[in-house]
Amino acid sequence: MTASTQPPAAPADSLRPTARPGRPARPRGFTTLFATDVWERFSFYGMSAILVLYATAPAARGGLGMSNEDAVALFGLYMAAVFVSSVPGGWIGDRLTGAYRAVLYGGILIALGHLSLALPGRAFLWPGLLLIAVGTGMLKPNIATLLSTCYAPEDRPGRDSGFAVFYMSVQVSALAAPIVVGAAGEGLGWHAGFALAALGMATGLAQYVRGARHFGDAVRAPARAATRSQRVRVLWGGGIAAAVLAVGYGVDAARGTFTLGHVMALVGLSTVAVPVVFFRRLIRNPLLSAAERVRVAAYVWLFLASALFWAMFLQGGSVFALFVKESTDRSVFGFTVPASWFQSAVPLSVLLTAPLFARLWRRSGDRVSTAAKFALGMAFTGAAFVVMAVAAWRAAETGGQVLPTWLMAAFLLLGAGEVTFAPVGMSAATAVAPPAFAGQTVGLFWLAGGLGGGLGGNALKATGHASPSAAYFLTLGLVTLSAGAALFLARRPLMRRLGV
Repeated sequence: MTASTQPPAAPADSLRPTARPGRPARPRGFTTLFATDVWERFSFYGMSAILVLYATAPAARGGLGMSNEDAVALFGLYMAAVFVSSVPGGWIGDRLTGAYRAVLYGGILIALGHLSLALPGRAFLWPGLLLIAVGTGMLKPNIATLLSTCYAPEDRPGRDSGFAVFYMSVQVSALAAPIVVGAAGEGLGWHAGFALAALGMATGLAQYVRGARHFGDAVRAPARAATRSQRVRVLWGGGIAAAVLAVGYGVDAARGTFTLGHVMALVGLSTVAVPVVFFRRLIRNPLLSAAERVRVAAYVWLFLASALFWAMFLQGGSVFALFVKESTDRSVFGFTVPASWFQSAVPLSVLLTAPLFARLWRRSGDRVSTAAKFALGMAFTGAAFVVMAVAAWRAAETGGQVLPTWLMAAFLLLGAGEVTFAPVGMSAATAVAPPAFAGQTVGLFWLAGGLGGGLGGNALKATGHASPSAAYFLTLGLVTLSAGAALFLARRPLMRRLGV
């Protein structure tokens, strides 16, 4: 039997849950995965909290001097690239390196990317963002694959609960990151903030390597290793594509015609083309059974719902951040609260609500479908935009700034939407995925975020306004609420086809 036709290896014994009296079963490698993701999230949320602020700050204050619209587009481009790279990252874990090494290599690239951003000079911006995007694309789908091996395939309630608890745990780091990195970035200098993010990721890598003994051989080897011809074909294809892009953008820059929109166009095309090609090839793969094909085809609807959710949610780090900076009264007893600190409200909401939802999913069992959970997450997110619409209307009516309670309420609703949607989405992707394509299917879930990031990053620019208005927030809020209602109405037929 060749490497390419071997059946998927059984879950590693060291990753299996160990039950304790009165406690839910937890895998032995959970602590290692937790520590790694805590520090990765610290670097991610810390850098994300100051990216738009750094981009819009004038050059005299060490920023890039970008317009609001271009800064939001840059943020959307970065987020889209992070999510798009999850598909090749998942393939690398599935077919080349195994999940364990894919997470390790991804963490190294993330640390190098933050280190690049810590260096002064605009020239280090693009290499830094690219390294972080590629590294995150390798780390995120494969760490989810490692966690999914802890649960039996039929234990959907336990898996949903476990992902929710894991998602909640790492939010402690996400809560602290905007405060620590934001204070350094806005107080000491933007590059000091990026340096702290690099230190955080390096710490996570050290924890991961230290806990390597908890992972068995099953996750160190690919589930279905690529053949030599497949590896050569991918290597040549990737090399040619990289060379074409380098030459094309190099000529564009040399002629002085390069703009951010040229990169956005490529990433936008990728976010649309890649999922179409991936779904088509996966559904036609002869290794899939008839039942697996039905599940993958039905998953398209969850993919589209995920794209809309991320298009809305990711604006919390860009459009919401601009509203905080420009239209929110941040003065408290003579102290001006850094705009980046408001980003901590999202993980705070996750910490407050995740235990409730984890318990709810465990108790409800199979009675609440994945589509219903998705609908609830979109309802929270749509409500956040409605709150922002009221805040923007009040700011326009008074011609001044609104109280920070409006923004806190909106961010808390975003956090509730995230904890309801994201961990369930990852869990559903691992449940629907054919065994030999687990990492790639989880990568497809994150690719929906790439499509959403591209859409959300261009939404403000498409309005022709430099700042978001009440109509902008209200329109997007109503669209999100309507999509959530449609998902809820279609929950039963989707559950029959997906099995989750």
